[in-house]
Amino acid sequence: MPLTTVDAAAKRGVAAVQQYSLLSARAIANLFRRPFYGADIITQADLIGIGSVPIVILAGGFTGMVLALQSASTLAQFGATAITGQLVSFSMIKELGPVLTSLMVSGRNASGMASELGSMMVTEQIDAMRALGTDPVKKLVMPRITATVIMLFFLTIVSDLVGIMGGAFVAVFLLGQDANQYFHTTYQNLQYPDILQGLVKPLFFGFIIATIGCYYGMNTRGGTQGVGRSTTQAVVVSSVLIIAVDFLISKFMIGIFGR
Repeated sequence: MPLTTVDAAAKRGVAAVQQYSLLSARAIANLFRRPFYGADIITQADLIGIGSVPIVILAGGFTGMVLALQSASTLAQFGATAITGQLVSFSMIKELGPVLTSLMVSGRNASGMASELGSMMVTEQIDAMRALGTDPVKKLVMPRITATVIMLFFLTIVSDLVGIMGGAFVAVFLLGQDANQYFHTTYQNLQYPDILQGLVKPLFFGFIIATIGCYYGMNTRGGTQGVGRSTTQAVVVSSVLIIAVDFLISKFMIGIFGR
């Protein structure tokens, strides 16, 4: 590959990181500036949060069922099937609940934000907003970020609960385990750091999903083909960042609390 090509690609990457950081900083700053578009935040919360409930319930439920099935078969080799509930609850609350929920929301909403804002960009609606004196970041980006962060927090809780209940269904009705024992082991070893780790992650993941979707939407070029390209890039980049940030948060939290 020619050196000039590498140089140009590096410059584009640095410029993209700079633009993304500026967009995120402006959106955060707009939280403390008037006007406060409360109605837009509620509308986005309904679209992002309530609209994602069915897919989150399905993903969380089947994930918990698979966890119980796989954990029980492995633990049976050591005669420790009694802690199936503990493994399901730890896995859902600390890791799989936040990550899988975020990936589901990313696939559904990061693409939606990118396509919606991208369409507004190529049809010059955003330029018209600027001409009328409305800040597009304040009007379009800030409500989406706020709604995504808030709603992903609650969607993660729903996913955790449904996953644990899905694991209980498999453990009790398919594997014949005692229901009281399952539910007792799900919480007896849970500690504050475990729950904290599972509830901190969706705050970061929600911010990533919304800012990446809005960034690619606001930087769409090239007509309808550009909209499709931005949609694909938003889903891919947000999904990769979610997994990478998940590792960093887990490493940080384990380093602090030791678990």
